[in-house]
Parts: sequence; structure tokens; C-alpha cells
Amino acid sequence: MINNLVLRRLRYALNLREATMVDIFKLAKANVKANTISGLLKREKQDGYIECSDVVLEQFLDGLIIKNRGPADPSKAPAPTKVRINNNIILKKIRVALELREENLLEIMQIADFKFSKSEMSAFFRKPGSRQYKPCGDQMLRNFLIGLCEKYRPAEQDKATK
Repeated sequence: MINNLVLRRLRYALNLREATMVDIFKLAKANVKANTISGLLKREKQDGYIECSDVVLEQFLDGLIIKNRGPADPSKAPAPTKVRINNNIILKKIRVALELREENLLEIMQIADFKFSKSEMSAFFRKPGSRQYKPCGDQMLRNFLIGLCEKYRPAEQDKATK
């Protein structure tokens, strides 16, 4: 999935301002300026577009976890992933940051009109070597982000229809 899209949808769903995003990056010990965030949030064809790397997206997600849950014990904190960030890692970090349980994840998927069972969902959070592990596809993550936007931003949709 395109990292910029994930960043844009999370920003919209959580109603984050650029200044707040700068603070979130700082929590993950990343120095990202507001004008860089503006570029990261633009669409590919817009002037000033900056491609969001795996490292930048992971720093944002780690900062979001720290913002919402507090700093982890340094001895238990996971090291940044050495592999390319994938949809499973993105989904897991969002789940941790927003303290979502399986029921919450299924509700979000239902909001997006994407039917999923608990066992299918839990397969995304298994270790890659496990026989129950299932890679999270772009469509699944996209629908999850759509459901997240609809769950966290329903009041604005009601205003738009009036």
C-alpha cells in the first residue's frame, strides 16, 4: 500500500493537525518539519509531493503509539523493523496505537462493509513463520482505513448531508 495514503487517512481519521503530527514524530525521535509533512500529505501529482518512505511511516506509527499509550519500557521496546514495512506491520501498529481489540477491528471492517471473521483477522497478527500467518492485502488495509475514518469522523458526515 502507498505509505502516503496511510498517513493521509490516519491524519483524517484522527483529526490531526500538522503541528500535532510534528509532535508525534518528535516522540519517535524523528525531526520532521511541518513543510515536510505538507509534502507527505499531498497526492502524487500535486506540486511539492514527497514520497513517504517506510522509515518515515514507521516513525509516525511509533510516535502515535507513544502519544496514545505512553513510552514503553526501553528494555521491552521493539527495535525498528529491519525489513520493509508491510501491511501487517502497519495494521499491528495502528491496532496498538489505538488500543483496538479484535471486536473493534471487526466493527471497523463491518463499517467499511468488508466482512471478516475473528480467525481471519487474527491471522494478520501472527508471526510470519507461523502456518496460520496470512499477509494483509492492500484491499483489506484500504478498507480498514476507510472504516477507521468513518468510525472516528461520523459527525462530519452528518453535517455534510444536512
